[in-house]
Amino acid sequence: MKKRVIFTVTNDLSYDQRMARICTTLGDAGYDITLVGRKKRCSDSVADRSYRQVRLYCFFEKGKLFYLEYNIRLFFFLLFQSFDIACGIDLDTLLPVYLTARLRGKTLVYDAHEYFTEMEEVVARPAIKKAWSMLERTIVPKVKYAYTVSDGYARMFKEKYGTDFQIVRNATVLNGKPILKKDDCYILYQGSVNVGRGLEALIEAMPHINCKLYICGQGDVYDDLKAQTQALGLENKVKFWGYIQPEDLKEFTYHATIGITLFTNAGLSNQYSLANRFFDYMHAAVPQVAMSYPEYQKMNSEFEVADLLQELTPETISTSINRMLTDREYYKRLRDNCLRAREVYNWQNEAETLKALYGKIG
Repeated sequence: MKKRVIFTVTNDLSYDQRMARICTTLGDAGYDITLVGRKKRCSDSVADRSYRQVRLYCFFEKGKLFYLEYNIRLFFFLLFQSFDIACGIDLDTLLPVYLTARLRGKTLVYDAHEYFTEMEEVVARPAIKKAWSMLERTIVPKVKYAYTVSDGYARMFKEKYGTDFQIVRNATVLNGKPILKKDDCYILYQGSVNVGRGLEALIEAMPHINCKLYICGQGDVYDDLKAQTQALGLENKVKFWGYIQPEDLKEFTYHATIGITLFTNAGLSNQYSLANRFFDYMHAAVPQVAMSYPEYQKMNSEFEVADLLQELTPETISTSINRMLTDREYYKRLRDNCLRAREVYNWQNEAETLKALYGKIG
């Protein structure tokens, strides 16, 4: 009989490529998979997948009331579901997963996509950080099976709570698609348009860069960035695409000239991140501008695929991008290294670690 695994997230399922990879991989390995997320008022219908997808509707869509409502709804949903393993994705879904797993004598798994208590939006609010940190201290030391996306996160969890975390990177599926010459010139940012992504500085740099900027995604600073773009008179140079379906986003990435993976240094979550888009650009042979933080330093020392910034300013961003646009030999070296790196850092390799971890659960 197949083991039944439930994964829980707080986001809309339509755009979560990491969870699509995880659920598909384990489903193909013989597990019965259910992925639970939330449904917003503006949510599109979810794409057909090889696993079940459930979205819980909440009256509140953000802030403390959303997290309270969603966790209550998720607890009662899980209480009446059949499962053998429940995996909480990040700290904001872990409490109902922990409680129902204990009540029913089932296995708890923790997948930390972020170091949640060190995210910039949490660190900046001491009372909120205190509450989430208390929850983290209560549950994480009790977790037997856990994994995360970077060595830095795993080390911090181990030092703080004594819990071992396996590393399952957010690497892209290697598909062997041939790389063609990129005719159109545009810089691409893909992902959540949230605080801490360095997008304000990027837009401020754009008057000094002879290339368009495409921003694919939405988030809490989306409207602010559009207002900044208008104030600088950059409407014809900076294009906001909003949410893009994953298959369409692959085409945006595949044809981009330069990718952007920037983070401020507010919070350890940013400083030890290893973002999905870093691998997405790599697999599309798109050289990128990233921060000189430990995980990116480590990757770049093995395969130079990015120019790493020591500080996040409009000047450093424009200097880096302009070098890539004008120095053809440098650009080609980064591009060729992307093709080498993707043979090592890909989902096919990461999936083996994931399957081995779930295979250990009795």
